Amino acid sequence: MSGINKVILVGHLGKDPEYRHLEDGVAVASFPLATSEIVLKDGKKVELTEWHNIVLWRGLADIAQQMLNKGKLVYIEGKLKTRSFESREGVKKYTTEIVAENFKLLGRKTDFVSVDGLENVKTQGS
Repeated sequence: MSGINKVILVGHLGKDPEYRHLEDGVAVASFPLATSEIVLKDGKKVELTEWHNIVLWRGLADIAQQMLNKGKLVYIEGKLKTRSFESREGVKKYTTEIVAENFKLLGRKTDFVSVDGLENVKTQGS
């Protein structure tokens, strides 16, 4: 039996997507996403926020670059991916990201800027 690697998040963009093209011309966008929950601590409600690194590839990156910006509430569906890289100091480091497979803007309809009528966006992964 195969394993399951599925992530579903609803949160706010921490900043505008960083959009670029790799050497082979493939588009990639990335941004931090904040998710929050309320917990009781010493009898008081406390908001805890987690930050997630989101990566979008190809056509999904193009659409995200047009539709998403800091503060937008978004539903993200994707998978966890861990990769390694070498720091400027030459040290091998690891990072875990959510590779988005689709997203949906949430909130009031007046919050949305239409891009060719797209509200729900779905593509194949990287």
